[in-house]
Amino acid sequence: MTTTATRFDGQVLTPADPGYDAARTVWNAMVDRRPRMIVRAAGVDDVVAAVRLARELGLEIGVRCGGHNAAGFAVPEDGLMIDLTPMGGVRVDPVRRLARVQGGALLGALDRAAQAYGLATTAGNVSHTGVGGLTLGGGMGWLARQYGLACDNVVSYTVVTADGEVVTASRGENPELFWGLRGGGGNFGIVTEFEFRLHHTGTRTLVAEFDFRAEDAVPVLEGWRDLNAVAPRQATFTADVGSGPGGPIATVGFVWVGDPEEGRRLLPAMRALGRPIGARVTTPSYLELQTRNDTTGGHAYRRYSKGLYLRRFPVEAIEAFLLRGGSDLSDDPFLPASGLQAHGGAIDDVPDADAAFSHRGTMVEFGAGSRWSDAAEDEARMGAARAAGAVLEPYASGVYVNSLTADELADGRRGVRRAYSAEKLARLTALKTAYDPANVFHLNQNIRPSQ
Repeated sequence: MTTTATRFDGQVLTPADPGYDAARTVWNAMVDRRPRMIVRAAGVDDVVAAVRLARELGLEIGVRCGGHNAAGFAVPEDGLMIDLTPMGGVRVDPVRRLARVQGGALLGALDRAAQAYGLATTAGNVSHTGVGGLTLGGGMGWLARQYGLACDNVVSYTVVTADGEVVTASRGENPELFWGLRGGGGNFGIVTEFEFRLHHTGTRTLVAEFDFRAEDAVPVLEGWRDLNAVAPRQATFTADVGSGPGGPIATVGFVWVGDPEEGRRLLPAMRALGRPIGARVTTPSYLELQTRNDTTGGHAYRRYSKGLYLRRFPVEAIEAFLLRGGSDLSDDPFLPASGLQAHGGAIDDVPDADAAFSHRGTMVEFGAGSRWSDAAEDEARMGAARAAGAVLEPYASGVYVNSLTADELADGRRGVRRAYSAEKLARLTALKTAYDPANVFHLNQNIRPSQ
């Protein structure tokens, strides 16, 4: 198909075309913007042509993979969306334990291709998330304590720059760009292919969950915190608080990737934390584990969330976590679900200076999120999530760059400054200035070039 003087192998959609509305719809139903055109790229040449066309026409560029960014950066109003989803292929070399993953692939495609050989690499917890957005921000998942973040497992990137050039970034080729892509987000170009290191994980897991009434959960969470400090790397400790029959429920437990019988050795210590009102110990396959949150993480809902990194979790923080920004333990239906996921292990093994990703000393990552359907609830839902985050701010050390909300990014005093140390932000700014001095790629967690 041809638009102006540019020819694309993939599909070009304008507002009058069938399929346009489906292509502009992303994960967060609050995002309802209308690009002037959508280029559904068939390959790297289409990405190059789309970047050059957008610059020629003076259009903002949005890049879509999974479309999970809650701010909807992929959808530029009256701009040009580069939709990478047709580029969703994954090729696995089981002998070398490597996977070549196109820039539009979803996590589920990577998991399925690698698990055919009992292999995997760190990926997120919802299979319809895009590999690209997750990895460029860092990429937490159930394997991170064993093998590092998703970005720690990238061997090389193929990148289309703001000038429409195609470059490779690895430790030996464009190493400074390689450093910045490992946690610096989509600021430096469009990644059309990732090469990942894979690991022999097997196909088996164990998930343990124990429910307690929230009013009884402070000592339980203290014990859970202390167990987490000495847990094997195969275990990723989790905790959640949300609505339940009769009042709010706190759930503590862990996810174990590996031989379930080894994971069962942790169960006596978990059961000793208290007398639960409910318990579940299951042994899903790794692929089942990776899709178990797909429904709650599904599309078509309005969404808002707050995230923080916590280096410590004292009793006062536990109490604040259980309250979720409320004044008591009542089960207000607008209060967000809140959760914790443990870091540590192999994440901390990587020297801080090795990648743009920051806050490797994090103990647990906190998130509070709501999903709803009625637009009339927007302010109340967002306000409740902000309040749940605010009560844990005194214990926070920073923010995961992929968790930054649009309102946080609009705050020039904080924004991306919370995601990086001052030294790393200065280095990222220099890299941005070198690769994208005009800030062509600014619909993201933006690092502005030097003026």
